[in-house]
Amino acid sequence: MSVSVTHFTDPGCPWAYSARPAHAALRWRYGDQLDWRLVLIGLAERAEVYEERGYTPERQVEGYRMFSTRFGMPFGYEPKPRVSGTSRGCRAIVVARDQDPALGDAALRALQLLQFTTPGRLDDDADLRAALAGIDGLDADALVASLDDADVWARYDVDRALTRSAEGTPTHAQGKTASHGGPERYTAPSLIFRTEDGRSLEAGGFQSLEAYDVILANLAPGLERRPVTEDPVELLAAFPEGLTTAEVAEAMRRDLAPDDRAGALAALTRAAQAGDVRRADVGDDALWYAA
Repeated sequence: MSVSVTHFTDPGCPWAYSARPAHAALRWRYGDQLDWRLVLIGLAERAEVYEERGYTPERQVEGYRMFSTRFGMPFGYEPKPRVSGTSRGCRAIVVARDQDPALGDAALRALQLLQFTTPGRLDDDADLRAALAGIDGLDADALVASLDDADVWARYDVDRALTRSAEGTPTHAQGKTASHGGPERYTAPSLIFRTEDGRSLEAGGFQSLEAYDVILANLAPGLERRPVTEDPVELLAAFPEGLTTAEVAEAMRRDLAPDDRAGALAALTRAAQAGDVRRADVGDDALWYAA
């Protein structure tokens, strides 16, 4: 049995980035029984869209501090030279996703780290190439060179249309959509869970791990649920791409238990001292990998 997960997202959305811990926990619990599909929102086609709403690099940094305190993902606090649109980054993920869903996931994370932990910009080709260059199996130069191709725009426009079809949906009923004067659209990181026989449930916008868990228990009670582990080494072995401290903490958290990022950091540090994991600094935190 499997469940498809349509994931509406955008590399420029801090809510989507801050939901990564809950999504990591879902991947640990259910593994390849969940078939994830990225749909790119396109929050802003041009930087001017954000500028007209009063966004500045300094205001972004102030927001990052709030998100870091609440949810624990890594952030950097050097203001960017200017705000940027997200369209180019979204199209980069579309190209990677359509080559291989795993490459799409890797590109999303790489561009989220670009956006939230560095002064780099999502609409700068050199920054995009640098962020994507480390992904095995992805030709960053060719990808960036293709971003203005007509077929790339066409595939991206399919995503944008699907995103803007939220009128009358459960996500809309919960007040988790946005419009900005246009059609109601799904906000990041909305998830739609759908079974093989076509039944579906929505988790609109930012949601807790418990909300996702209730949805899956009702929609697909036959899924096998891997138990929580207290061993960060065992956890990281299932994530060769690495996890942040917050992702490790959430994947190791038992239902309704309080967040324990400090405890996860201590366990990871002990494992690193033993040579079982390695740490790579990212922003004000780290990515952790099985040694």
